Amino acid sequence: MIDEMGFLSGRVAKGKLSRREFLGRAAVLGVSAAFANNLLVTAAMAEEAVKGGVLKAGLQGGSATDSLDPAAILGNATFIFSRQWGEQLVERAADGELRPQLAEEWGASKDAKVWTFKIRKGVQFHNGKEMTPADVLATLERHSDANSKSGALGSLQSIDKIAVDGQNVVFTLKGANSDFPFVMNSHLLVIQPNGGKDNPTAGIGTGPYKVIVNEPGVRHGGERFAGYWRDDRGFADQIDIVIINDGTARISALQSGQVNMISRVDPKVVELLKRSPNITIRNVGSRGHYLFVCQCDTAPFDNNDLRLALKYAIDREEMVQKILAGYGSVGNDTPICNTYPFFTEMEQRKYDPDKAAFHYKKSGHSGSLTLHTSDVAFPGAVEAAELFQQSAAKAGISLDVKREPGDGYWSQYDKWPMAASFFGGRPTQDLTFSLEYLSKASWNESHFSNERFDQMLVLARGELDADKRKKLYADMGQIVRDEGGNIIPMFNDFIDATGPQVGGWVADGAQELMGGYALSKCWLKA
Repeated sequence: MIDEMGFLSGRVAKGKLSRREFLGRAAVLGVSAAFANNLLVTAAMAEEAVKGGVLKAGLQGGSATDSLDPAAILGNATFIFSRQWGEQLVERAADGELRPQLAEEWGASKDAKVWTFKIRKGVQFHNGKEMTPADVLATLERHSDANSKSGALGSLQSIDKIAVDGQNVVFTLKGANSDFPFVMNSHLLVIQPNGGKDNPTAGIGTGPYKVIVNEPGVRHGGERFAGYWRDDRGFADQIDIVIINDGTARISALQSGQVNMISRVDPKVVELLKRSPNITIRNVGSRGHYLFVCQCDTAPFDNNDLRLALKYAIDREEMVQKILAGYGSVGNDTPICNTYPFFTEMEQRKYDPDKAAFHYKKSGHSGSLTLHTSDVAFPGAVEAAELFQQSAAKAGISLDVKREPGDGYWSQYDKWPMAASFFGGRPTQDLTFSLEYLSKASWNESHFSNERFDQMLVLARGELDADKRKKLYADMGQIVRDEGGNIIPMFNDFIDATGPQVGGWVADGAQELMGGYALSKCWLKA
């Protein structure tokens, strides 16, 4: 059996068998999912890396308003690019575990209130300066400042003070947090010279590629950094990111060889693309979810009955089948799915026009509601909004779907009271809730504010008893589900695609394109 699994995992690495097909055969053979995934990682690593060439990606989610300032990263393109030129203290590996990156090691006090990270020596920034603990300190100071606009601010509010002690950076927290190292993995916390305080948009980091092209909304590019400190990534001479917001155009670019990989393949065309001998579909289950955001502090969405009416007025099963083509699962108006360590099952909310009509009447609202959407919000976002419009109409709720242009969508969407969005998921409940739902969090798109929720978040973060912590997260999930402003109909697979020359691919459900690292960790086959 092991020989057969080894053979099959090798075919996945060579693009001859899809990951889903491999896991299906593994299940038939009685092999656990964890063991099967480890085989896939091993098979990919067994391929011999090839250096040279220009590795190109066609991405959705680029805009003329994009910035290289890590604190301001919103779109997919700048996120993926930042993974190539910047690095954090720790890295989340494909197996979900943390690995040392710019920190060699870390540890905590017995009460998990003091965390010490030993900073790696001999690492150069792209400007030739050696990275020091002072740069780490300055980076965290910039992002955690009370006046910071960083999206990481919400997850850093638990920090009381930060200090340098020789080669160490020491974090003293306001309360215990056994998950704190995961906070340091945030893609926003790129370590920059002097923390980016001098010029945060310069794109100077310690990553395998040095920025040579930055045309927001058009193209980003990098060349291999000769002074890079590790040899297990950065194989191509150059990387090139081309912004292609139209899904059909991205597929055409891959088919013609204009690019070597693309993100966000529309699930509806996956089966068709599988017939192409030169394209490999790379899909993996994720904690990412597609959602419709209602701002809880803006009329008429400041009425919870109206929000409940909309939650009952959406047909989740229909969306998973018609928008995701089965490449995902039904959502329940909470960002926590069953892959999280402290997940608790709760009653699944279903499409119920009668309950929707009841809450709609109770809200006292009348007239149409405007739902803003765009092709760049998520694959199928326009069609999903139209399905929502149709299902809501059966409950007597009128939705006016307004299709917005892709360029500039992410710089405008938080100004609309109701809009389509997506969230890539995070490794822990604490991070997800801290970034998306904490009252003062920068990424709290729905402007949800609940004092009891905020207090429970702090309690759960410091609770070392697993059962008590799970109960707190369950209660928080119930609050979000029943009172929050995010309507979450579905959790999506990440679906990418690669051309025939791409080697080194490893399935990673953390984010698109191998957790964002595909351009650094993959190579062009000879």
